[in-house]
Amino acid sequence: MAPKLTTSLSTMIIFLLASQAYIRGTNAAGECGKTPINTAATSLSPCLGAAGNLKANVLPACCSRVSALLANSPKCLCAVFLSPLAKQAGINPAIAITVPKRCNIKNRPVGKKCGRYTLP
Repeated sequence: MAPKLTTSLSTMIIFLLASQAYIRGTNAAGECGKTPINTAATSLSPCLGAAGNLKANVLPACCSRVSALLANSPKCLCAVFLSPLAKQAGINPAIAITVPKRCNIKNRPVGKKCGRYTLP
């Protein structure tokens, strides 16, 4: 693994662990249903490289998780890509939204808005 990716992944994991210690979950449903956004973000950790660099290969584990998230909660994927946690992990939303297309996911929400970005 590249040093920058390892550092970003480590930073994200430490942040998630720390935030879980201080933030109590609620029963309210958000963009990710009852799944806390930090949990959804952690599940997409195999996508870190591809979400920060257009030239990076998209790992099969990333495509599998993105596909599952799109099938269950498409709004959640957008919320994760636009979250402060994603920004802190070095994810570029303009690049991250290209991951479903780069994975060749057929049932992706083409043309839908994700913040100020449009899904390709």
